[in-house]
Amino acid sequence: MILAVASGKGGTGKTTVSANLARVLGSCVQLLDCDVEEPNAHLFLGGTLRDSHTVGIPVPEVDESLCDGCGECGRFCEYHAIVSFGTKPLVFPEMCHGCGGCAKVCPRGAIRETDRRIGVVETIESGNIELIQGRLDVGRAMAPPLIRAVKARLRPGAPAILDAPPGTSCPVVATIRETDFVALVTEPTPFGLHDLKLAVDMVRELGIPFGVVVNRMGIGDERVHAFCGKENIPVLLEIPDDRRIAEAYSRGDLIVEALPEYKDRFRGLIQRIEEETKHEERCG
Repeated sequence: MILAVASGKGGTGKTTVSANLARVLGSCVQLLDCDVEEPNAHLFLGGTLRDSHTVGIPVPEVDESLCDGCGECGRFCEYHAIVSFGTKPLVFPEMCHGCGGCAKVCPRGAIRETDRRIGVVETIESGNIELIQGRLDVGRAMAPPLIRAVKARLRPGAPAILDAPPGTSCPVVATIRETDFVALVTEPTPFGLHDLKLAVDMVRELGIPFGVVVNRMGIGDERVHAFCGKENIPVLLEIPDDRRIAEAYSRGDLIVEALPEYKDRFRGLIQRIEEETKHEERCG
């Protein structure tokens, strides 16, 4: 199973849920930290760096001796990463999505592609967990290509947990697309409910089975539960607002290692997800 852990906002506890789930799984599991702008799963897992691979995207380079300024490249590019005003095109590599279309439509073959580094993918061994994380270079705006490079390390048939970026924008969609189930982590507050609704709309649009994990139970009200009940969304797990959890987090410790009594809760979450997935398969 490929499980994605996401949320509509940052700070709800996605990494907490992802890392603790991976640790209690009891077998070799891949944990993919797809929050490439600020990966932090390694802070809780430790481990040994096994591999680091540079990732780039192809961007256009124009041969001025061949270009006649026809402007076909600029008309093709929806992101305005290359424009022509009757002269040699101007290239804005920060806006390029690396699709290669400008080179294909150029009638004179004046455009070739060169690789532009955007970040690295690192593999870290930590006990039963193979942590794969992306690190987007400072100043780079294109997270989805690096996320796809992280997901390319998935082993067919092996269990995997994807720690998604916060929000509901392109990097999140790139992460959760083609996963088997999405656990949406929220908190019982008005802000948590507002952003949970956005995340629910996103996951439903993609047609992926999902459920909700409510973190910091006890700090807010029952509106998140009322919403889930009204929308027939399963609440998979409730994590209490326990000061000991916050203390463990501040030390960089996993909940299931600092507070062993929580192991059964996270094992129960795995069972609930498996049950929901089987239910979706029967009903689908």
